[in-house]
Amino acid sequence: MTDSHERLMDGTSWNEFCDTLKTAGNVILSRSAPADPLTRAEGYRYLSRLVRAGLEAFVEHADPMAPHLFRPVHETVKMGADNPDNYYQWASISGEQEYAIEGLHGTIHYLGLGTYAGTYGMGGRSAETGYLEGRDLQREPDGSFHIHVAVQRPARGGNWLPMERDTSSLIVRQTFLDRRHEQIADLRLRRLGSRQDSTSLTPAGVDQALTSASRLVVGAAMMFAGWAQGFQKHVNQLPRFDDKTSLAAHGDPNIVYYHSYWRLEPDEALVVEFTPPVCDYWNFQLNNHWMESLDYEHHRIAINKHEAATRADGSVRLVVAHDDPGVENWLETVGHQAGTMCFRWIRAEVHPQPLTRVVKLAELEQ
Repeated sequence: MTDSHERLMDGTSWNEFCDTLKTAGNVILSRSAPADPLTRAEGYRYLSRLVRAGLEAFVEHADPMAPHLFRPVHETVKMGADNPDNYYQWASISGEQEYAIEGLHGTIHYLGLGTYAGTYGMGGRSAETGYLEGRDLQREPDGSFHIHVAVQRPARGGNWLPMERDTSSLIVRQTFLDRRHEQIADLRLRRLGSRQDSTSLTPAGVDQALTSASRLVVGAAMMFAGWAQGFQKHVNQLPRFDDKTSLAAHGDPNIVYYHSYWRLEPDEALVVEFTPPVCDYWNFQLNNHWMESLDYEHHRIAINKHEAATRADGSVRLVVAHDDPGVENWLETVGHQAGTMCFRWIRAEVHPQPLTRVVKLAELEQ
Protein backbone atom coordinates (compact mmCIF):
# COMPACT_ATOMS: atom_id res chain seq x y z
CA MET A 1 0.00 0.00 0.00
CA THR A 2 1.06 3.58 -0.56
CA ASP A 3 1.60 5.98 2.32
CA SER A 4 -1.83 7.54 1.66
CA HIS A 5 -3.48 4.12 1.84
CA GLU A 6 -1.72 3.36 5.09
CA ARG A 7 -2.57 6.76 6.59
CA LEU A 8 -6.26 6.22 5.81
CA MET A 9 -6.35 2.60 6.92
CA ASP A 10 -4.73 3.19 10.31
CA GLY A 11 -6.59 6.46 10.97
CA THR A 12 -3.57 8.76 10.71
CA SER A 13 -5.20 11.02 8.11
CA TRP A 14 -8.27 11.62 10.25
CA ASN A 15 -6.34 11.93 13.50
CA GLU A 16 -4.01 14.54 12.02
CA PHE A 17 -7.01 16.43 10.63
CA CYS A 18 -8.61 16.54 14.07
CA ASP A 19 -5.35 17.39 15.82
CA THR A 20 -4.71 20.31 13.45
CA LEU A 21 -8.22 21.64 14.04
CA LYS A 22 -7.58 21.37 17.77
CA THR A 23 -4.53 23.61 17.46
CA ALA A 24 -6.72 26.25 15.77
CA GLY A 25 -8.48 26.62 19.09
CA ASN A 26 -5.31 28.16 20.49
CA VAL A 27 -5.97 31.19 18.30
CA ILE A 28 -9.27 31.77 20.06
CA LEU A 29 -7.62 31.37 23.48
CA SER A 30 -4.70 33.66 22.67
CA ARG A 31 -3.83 36.34 25.22
CA SER A 32 -4.12 38.96 22.47
CA ALA A 33 -7.79 38.07 21.87
CA PRO A 34 -10.59 39.56 23.96
CA ALA A 35 -11.76 37.17 26.67
CA ASP A 36 -15.42 38.20 26.91
CA PRO A 37 -18.03 35.46 26.36
CA LEU A 38 -19.41 36.95 23.10
CA THR A 39 -15.99 37.14 21.41
CA ARG A 40 -15.12 33.63 22.61
CA ALA A 41 -18.42 32.25 21.29
CA GLU A 42 -17.96 34.01 17.95
CA GLY A 43 -14.42 32.64 17.79
CA TYR A 44 -15.47 29.02 18.04
CA ARG A 45 -18.33 29.60 15.61
CA TYR A 46 -15.74 31.21 13.28
CA LEU A 47 -13.57 28.10 13.40
CA SER A 48 -16.59 25.93 12.56
CA ARG A 49 -17.28 28.16 9.59
CA LEU A 50 -13.69 27.89 8.40
CA VAL A 51 -13.99 24.12 8.65
CA ARG A 52 -17.04 24.22 6.39
CA ALA A 53 -15.20 26.40 3.86
CA GLY A 54 -12.16 24.15 3.96
CA LEU A 55 -14.12 20.96 3.43
CA GLU A 56 -16.09 22.49 0.57
CA ALA A 57 -12.92 23.73 -1.12
CA PHE A 58 -10.61 20.77 -0.62
CA VAL A 59 -12.81 17.70 -0.14
CA GLU A 60 -15.75 18.47 -2.40
CA HIS A 61 -14.39 20.83 -5.06
CA ALA A 62 -10.61 20.41 -5.17
CA ASP A 63 -10.28 18.82 -8.60
CA PRO A 64 -8.82 21.29 -11.16
CA MET A 65 -9.58 18.77 -13.90
CA ALA A 66 -13.31 19.23 -13.25
CA PRO A 67 -13.55 22.74 -11.77
CA HIS A 68 -16.63 23.95 -9.95
CA LEU A 69 -17.50 27.52 -8.95
CA PHE A 70 -18.99 27.65 -5.48
CA ARG A 71 -19.57 30.26 -2.77
CA PRO A 72 -16.89 29.91 -0.06
CA VAL A 73 -17.94 33.06 1.82
CA HIS A 74 -21.52 34.16 2.36
CA GLU A 75 -24.01 34.99 5.10
CA THR A 76 -22.89 32.16 7.40
CA VAL A 77 -19.24 31.68 6.41
CA LYS A 78 -17.16 34.82 6.83
CA MET A 79 -13.48 35.75 6.89
CA GLY A 80 -11.04 38.58 6.24
CA ALA A 81 -13.50 41.51 6.44
CA ASP A 82 -15.78 39.93 3.85
CA ASN A 83 -17.77 42.60 2.04
CA PRO A 84 -21.56 42.33 2.66
CA ASP A 85 -22.09 43.72 -0.86
CA ASN A 86 -20.11 40.89 -2.46
CA TYR A 87 -21.19 37.65 -4.05
CA TYR A 88 -17.98 35.60 -3.79
CA GLN A 89 -17.18 32.55 -5.92
CA TRP A 90 -14.14 30.26 -5.87
CA ALA A 91 -12.84 27.34 -7.92
CA SER A 92 -9.80 25.10 -7.91
CA ILE A 93 -7.86 25.42 -11.17
CA SER A 94 -4.34 24.64 -12.37
CA GLY A 95 -1.80 26.65 -14.34
CA GLU A 96 -1.02 23.43 -16.22
CA GLN A 97 -4.51 23.45 -17.77
CA GLU A 98 -6.65 25.86 -19.79
CA TYR A 99 -10.21 26.91 -19.01
CA ALA A 100 -13.17 28.83 -20.37
CA ILE A 101 -15.53 31.08 -18.44
CA GLU A 102 -18.77 31.79 -20.28
CA GLY A 103 -21.86 33.65 -19.29
CA LEU A 104 -23.94 36.81 -19.19
CA HIS A 105 -22.78 39.88 -17.30
CA GLY A 106 -26.19 40.79 -15.90
CA THR A 107 -26.52 44.17 -14.21
CA ILE A 108 -24.09 43.66 -11.33
CA HIS A 109 -22.23 46.89 -10.56
CA TYR A 110 -18.73 45.42 -10.37
CA LEU A 111 -17.33 42.11 -11.60
CA GLY A 112 -13.75 41.13 -10.88
CA LEU A 113 -12.09 37.82 -11.77
CA GLY A 114 -8.65 36.91 -10.43
CA THR A 115 -6.35 33.90 -10.55
CA TYR A 116 -4.12 33.20 -7.57
CA ALA A 117 -1.25 31.03 -6.39
CA GLY A 118 -1.23 29.52 -2.92
CA THR A 119 -3.76 29.84 -0.14
CA TYR A 120 -3.89 30.45 3.58
CA GLY A 121 -1.94 28.00 5.70
CA MET A 122 -0.26 26.12 2.86
CA GLY A 123 3.12 27.85 2.87
CA GLY A 124 4.96 28.82 -0.29
CA ARG A 125 4.05 31.67 -2.61
CA SER A 126 0.72 33.43 -2.20
CA ALA A 127 0.01 35.99 -4.92
CA GLU A 128 -2.26 37.19 -7.68
CA THR A 129 -1.37 35.66 -11.05
CA GLY A 130 -3.92 37.38 -13.29
CA TYR A 131 -6.87 39.74 -13.18
CA LEU A 132 -9.72 40.78 -15.46
CA GLU A 133 -12.48 43.27 -14.74
CA GLY A 134 -16.01 43.00 -16.06
CA ARG A 135 -16.07 46.42 -17.69
CA ASP A 136 -13.10 45.41 -19.87
CA LEU A 137 -14.83 42.34 -21.26
CA GLN A 138 -15.53 42.06 -24.97
CA ARG A 139 -19.18 41.01 -25.24
CA GLU A 140 -21.45 39.65 -27.92
CA PRO A 141 -24.52 41.66 -29.00
CA ASP A 142 -26.70 39.62 -26.63
CA GLY A 143 -24.42 40.51 -23.70
CA SER A 144 -22.74 37.11 -23.46
CA PHE A 145 -18.98 36.71 -23.23
CA HIS A 146 -16.23 34.11 -23.36
CA ILE A 147 -13.02 34.30 -21.31
CA HIS A 148 -9.97 32.19 -22.02
CA VAL A 149 -8.10 31.33 -18.80
CA ALA A 150 -4.55 30.25 -19.57
CA VAL A 151 -0.88 31.00 -19.07
CA GLN A 152 -0.48 32.12 -22.68
CA ARG A 153 -2.61 34.78 -24.37
CA PRO A 154 -4.85 33.14 -27.00
CA ALA A 155 -3.64 33.73 -30.55
CA ARG A 156 -7.14 34.54 -31.74
CA GLY A 157 -7.46 37.40 -29.28
CA GLY A 158 -10.53 38.02 -27.17
CA ASN A 159 -10.93 38.03 -23.41
CA TRP A 160 -7.95 36.58 -21.56
CA LEU A 161 -7.57 35.94 -17.84
CA PRO A 162 -3.88 35.15 -17.26
CA MET A 163 -2.50 32.38 -15.09
CA GLU A 164 0.99 31.33 -14.10
CA ARG A 165 2.29 27.79 -13.80
CA ASP A 166 1.64 27.71 -10.04
CA THR A 167 -1.88 29.16 -10.26
CA SER A 168 -4.20 27.11 -8.07
CA SER A 169 -7.47 29.04 -7.69
CA LEU A 170 -9.95 31.36 -9.32
CA ILE A 171 -11.75 34.00 -7.22
CA VAL A 172 -14.74 35.94 -8.54
CA ARG A 173 -16.05 39.04 -6.78
CA GLN A 174 -19.44 40.39 -7.81
CA THR A 175 -20.16 43.62 -5.97
CA PHE A 176 -23.64 45.08 -5.62
CA LEU A 177 -24.16 48.81 -5.42
CA ASP A 178 -27.95 48.41 -5.21
CA ARG A 179 -28.70 44.80 -4.28
CA ARG A 180 -32.46 45.20 -4.73
CA HIS A 181 -32.20 46.04 -8.42
CA GLU A 182 -29.03 44.36 -9.71
CA GLN A 183 -28.64 40.89 -11.18
CA ILE A 184 -25.42 38.90 -10.72
CA ALA A 185 -23.48 37.61 -13.70
CA ASP A 186 -24.34 34.06 -14.72
CA LEU A 187 -20.98 32.30 -14.99
CA ARG A 188 -20.02 28.81 -16.19
CA LEU A 189 -16.50 27.44 -15.80
CA ARG A 190 -15.11 24.47 -17.72
CA ARG A 191 -11.73 22.98 -18.46
CA LEU A 192 -10.68 22.92 -22.10
CA GLY A 193 -9.50 19.73 -23.73
CA SER A 194 -10.81 16.30 -22.84
CA ARG A 195 -14.15 15.47 -21.24
CA GLN A 196 -15.07 17.11 -17.97
CA ASP A 197 -15.49 13.91 -15.99
CA SER A 198 -14.33 14.34 -12.43
CA THR A 199 -11.54 12.09 -11.29
CA SER A 200 -12.78 9.29 -9.05
CA LEU A 201 -12.25 9.32 -5.31
CA THR A 202 -8.76 8.15 -4.35
CA PRO A 203 -7.07 7.50 -1.01
CA ALA A 204 -4.33 9.98 -1.90
CA GLY A 205 -6.91 12.61 -2.77
CA VAL A 206 -8.80 12.26 0.51
CA ASP A 207 -5.57 12.22 2.51
CA GLN A 208 -4.42 15.46 0.89
CA ALA A 209 -7.87 17.04 1.11
CA LEU A 210 -8.10 16.55 4.87
CA THR A 211 -4.63 17.99 5.32
CA SER A 212 -5.37 21.03 3.15
CA ALA A 213 -8.74 21.71 4.79
CA SER A 214 -7.30 21.67 8.31
CA ARG A 215 -4.36 23.84 7.31
CA LEU A 216 -6.73 26.40 5.82
CA VAL A 217 -8.56 26.64 9.13
CA VAL A 218 -5.36 27.22 11.09
CA GLY A 219 -3.78 29.47 8.47
CA ALA A 220 -6.79 31.76 8.05
CA ALA A 221 -7.47 31.92 11.78
CA MET A 222 -3.85 32.80 12.60
CA MET A 223 -3.41 35.33 9.82
CA PHE A 224 -6.52 37.39 10.46
CA ALA A 225 -6.11 37.19 14.23
CA GLY A 226 -2.63 38.60 13.72
CA TRP A 227 -4.05 41.40 11.63
CA ALA A 228 -6.65 42.20 14.30
CA GLN A 229 -3.95 42.34 16.94
CA GLY A 230 -1.98 44.81 14.83
CA PHE A 231 -5.05 46.97 14.22
CA GLN A 232 -5.33 47.61 17.96
CA LYS A 233 -2.31 49.89 17.69
CA HIS A 234 -4.58 52.50 16.05
CA VAL A 235 -7.99 52.05 17.67
CA ASN A 236 -10.77 54.24 16.23
CA GLN A 237 -8.53 55.40 13.37
CA LEU A 238 -8.52 54.28 9.72
CA PRO A 239 -4.99 54.12 8.32
CA ARG A 240 -4.46 52.82 4.81
CA PHE A 241 -3.64 49.12 4.68
CA ASP A 242 -0.49 47.87 2.98
CA ASP A 243 -1.24 47.04 -0.67
CA LYS A 244 1.33 44.24 -0.88
CA THR A 245 -0.10 42.51 2.19
CA SER A 246 -3.57 42.77 0.72
CA LEU A 247 -2.54 41.22 -2.60
CA ALA A 248 -0.65 38.42 -0.86
CA ALA A 249 -3.91 37.64 0.96
CA HIS A 250 -5.70 37.43 -2.43
CA GLY A 251 -7.22 40.90 -2.31
CA ASP A 252 -8.59 42.76 -5.33
CA PRO A 253 -5.91 44.87 -7.09
CA ASN A 254 -8.49 47.57 -7.87
CA ILE A 255 -9.28 48.10 -4.19
CA VAL A 256 -7.51 50.30 -1.67
CA TYR A 257 -8.27 49.12 1.86
CA TYR A 258 -8.27 50.87 5.24
CA HIS A 259 -8.35 48.36 8.11
CA SER A 260 -8.48 49.10 11.80
CA TYR A 261 -10.06 48.44 15.19
CA TRP A 262 -12.97 50.22 16.86
CA ARG A 263 -13.91 50.40 20.53
CA LEU A 264 -16.75 52.44 22.07
CA GLU A 265 -18.18 53.04 25.52
CA PRO A 266 -21.99 52.97 25.86
CA ASP A 267 -22.23 56.78 25.69
CA GLU A 268 -19.82 57.20 22.76
CA ALA A 269 -20.07 57.29 18.97
CA LEU A 270 -17.43 56.98 16.28
CA VAL A 271 -17.74 59.56 13.51
CA VAL A 272 -16.15 58.85 10.12
CA GLU A 273 -15.99 61.76 7.65
CA PHE A 274 -14.69 62.03 4.09
CA THR A 275 -15.43 63.56 0.71
CA PRO A 276 -15.71 60.79 -1.88
CA PRO A 277 -13.63 61.24 -5.03
CA VAL A 278 -14.73 59.92 -8.42
CA CYS A 279 -14.79 56.16 -7.90
CA ASP A 280 -16.70 53.06 -8.89
CA TYR A 281 -17.59 52.15 -5.35
CA TRP A 282 -16.82 52.69 -1.68
CA ASN A 283 -18.07 51.08 1.46
CA PHE A 284 -17.49 51.07 5.20
CA GLN A 285 -18.30 48.11 7.43
CA LEU A 286 -18.09 46.83 11.00
CA ASN A 287 -16.66 43.42 11.82
CA ASN A 288 -16.11 41.43 14.98
CA HIS A 289 -12.65 40.77 16.44
CA TRP A 290 -12.16 37.80 14.10
CA MET A 291 -12.68 40.02 11.04
CA GLU A 292 -16.08 38.53 10.23
CA SER A 293 -18.60 41.09 9.00
CA LEU A 294 -21.31 41.59 11.59
CA ASP A 295 -24.84 40.33 10.93
CA TYR A 296 -25.80 42.22 7.76
CA GLU A 297 -28.95 40.17 7.17
CA HIS A 298 -30.75 41.75 10.13
CA HIS A 299 -28.75 44.88 10.98
CA ARG A 300 -27.20 47.83 9.19
CA ILE A 301 -23.52 47.20 9.79
CA ALA A 302 -22.25 48.42 6.41
CA ILE A 303 -22.98 51.28 4.04
CA ASN A 304 -21.88 52.03 0.48
CA LYS A 305 -21.78 54.77 -2.11
CA HIS A 306 -25.38 54.23 -3.19
CA GLU A 307 -26.91 54.00 0.27
CA ALA A 308 -25.19 56.84 2.13
CA ALA A 309 -26.78 60.24 2.61
CA THR A 310 -24.48 63.00 1.33
CA ARG A 311 -24.22 66.50 2.76
CA ALA A 312 -24.66 69.64 0.66
CA ASP A 313 -20.90 70.06 0.17
CA GLY A 314 -20.52 66.49 -1.14
CA SER A 315 -19.03 65.12 2.05
CA VAL A 316 -20.29 62.11 3.96
CA ARG A 317 -20.55 61.57 7.71
CA LEU A 318 -20.98 58.04 9.04
CA VAL A 319 -21.86 57.38 12.67
CA VAL A 320 -21.13 54.18 14.58
CA ALA A 321 -23.08 53.86 17.83
CA HIS A 322 -24.57 51.14 20.01
CA ASP A 323 -28.09 52.58 19.78
CA ASP A 324 -29.80 54.71 17.16
CA PRO A 325 -28.75 58.34 17.79
CA GLY A 326 -31.33 59.64 15.32
CA VAL A 327 -28.84 60.78 12.69
CA GLU A 328 -28.21 59.82 9.07
CA ASN A 329 -25.84 57.02 8.14
CA TRP A 330 -25.99 55.22 11.48
CA LEU A 331 -24.25 51.85 11.70
CA GLU A 332 -25.13 49.33 14.41
CA THR A 333 -22.64 47.60 16.67
CA VAL A 334 -25.03 44.66 17.22
CA GLY A 335 -24.18 44.19 20.89
CA HIS A 336 -20.41 44.47 20.42
CA GLN A 337 -18.24 46.84 22.44
CA ALA A 338 -15.29 46.52 20.03
CA GLY A 339 -14.19 44.87 16.82
CA THR A 340 -12.43 45.44 13.53
CA MET A 341 -13.59 47.73 10.72
CA CYS A 342 -12.85 48.24 7.05
CA PHE A 343 -13.16 51.04 4.51
CA ARG A 344 -12.50 50.40 0.81
CA TRP A 345 -12.35 52.35 -2.45
CA ILE A 346 -12.74 50.66 -5.85
CA ARG A 347 -11.07 52.43 -8.75
CA ALA A 348 -10.90 55.81 -7.03
CA GLU A 349 -9.10 58.61 -8.86
CA VAL A 350 -7.53 59.63 -5.54
CA HIS A 351 -7.65 58.09 -2.09
CA PRO A 352 -8.52 60.68 0.55
CA GLN A 353 -7.88 59.67 4.14
CA PRO A 354 -11.14 59.11 6.07
CA LEU A 355 -11.13 61.22 9.23
CA THR A 356 -12.34 59.66 12.49
CA ARG A 357 -13.17 61.00 15.93
CA VAL A 358 -14.92 59.65 18.99
CA VAL A 359 -17.62 61.88 20.48
CA LYS A 360 -20.12 61.67 23.29
CA LEU A 361 -23.65 60.97 22.19
CA ALA A 362 -24.76 64.25 23.73
CA GLU A 363 -22.26 66.09 21.56
CA LEU A 364 -23.48 64.21 18.49
CA GLU A 365 -27.06 65.30 19.14
CA GLN A 366 -25.95 68.92 19.31
